[in-house]
Amino acid sequence: MRENRSGGSAPTVLRMVLGKRLRQLREQAGVSFEEAARTIEVTPLTVRRIEKAEVGLRIPYVRELLRAYGVPAAEIDGFLALAREANRPGWWYKFRDVLPEWFRAYVSLESEASVIRLYEPHYVPGLLQTYDYATALMRVGFPNESKEEIARRVDLRLRRQDLLAKPDAPAVWAIVDETVLRRPVGGPEVMRAQIDRLAEVCSMPKVRIQVMRFSVGAHPGAYGPFHHFRFGFSELPDIVYTENLAGSVYYDRPEDVVAYLEVLDRMSVQAEPVARTREILDELRKEL
Repeated sequence: MRENRSGGSAPTVLRMVLGKRLRQLREQAGVSFEEAARTIEVTPLTVRRIEKAEVGLRIPYVRELLRAYGVPAAEIDGFLALAREANRPGWWYKFRDVLPEWFRAYVSLESEASVIRLYEPHYVPGLLQTYDYATALMRVGFPNESKEEIARRVDLRLRRQDLLAKPDAPAVWAIVDETVLRRPVGGPEVMRAQIDRLAEVCSMPKVRIQVMRFSVGAHPGAYGPFHHFRFGFSELPDIVYTENLAGSVYYDRPEDVVAYLEVLDRMSVQAEPVARTREILDELRKEL
């Protein structure tokens, strides 16, 4: 488990992958943290932080570590090229004025995931929100911010949605409570447009939406929202993300991730089938 609050450097997915790879190379070479630290004249803690992607990949450090691990010169050049790329700010960097530090890692994970599974008991998932729906939520969540700041936050949310149109778009499987569709965010007109948007994305080949009906009663995910990410990198494990008012928590220990996946699997059986989602949306729209 990794807790991410304000402060520190939010890593890109590539930096996480390269950090894991550095750890593997060190272990394969039989080099201890202390020995690696002496190679680049830092503390063992710094080596640990490099491997956990908690700090940037300083090119001179990485070069000397790779040499110490016996990596061939030709492979070192390729690794360093990836390290330079990993150190570049993500596309979301220009939104850093309205993007909490603890959420930057999430945006990177979302951008690079091959599969995103999530449960949302309160609101329409950010990837599926309309402009007006997102604006209404931001006004409630940030009541003291200016119209310009709210607009920046909404623009960031909509920019995240671009990944759904990519040729290599991730598979998105969302389970939402019926509450999500009945809570009147922004008024009837906004909700009608939002439900129309959900009906539209239901036709996307890589998007699946299931509705958890009130009639189900208690279910294993009722304690709060969470997101599960899977990646196309063997070095990067599945990660589960949860958040609260003070920050966020990222789980990557296999036993934790499996616990969340088991909950999602059970909930997918309890929720209405994907084939029923469009019909449910049509019913709810008529009530508005």
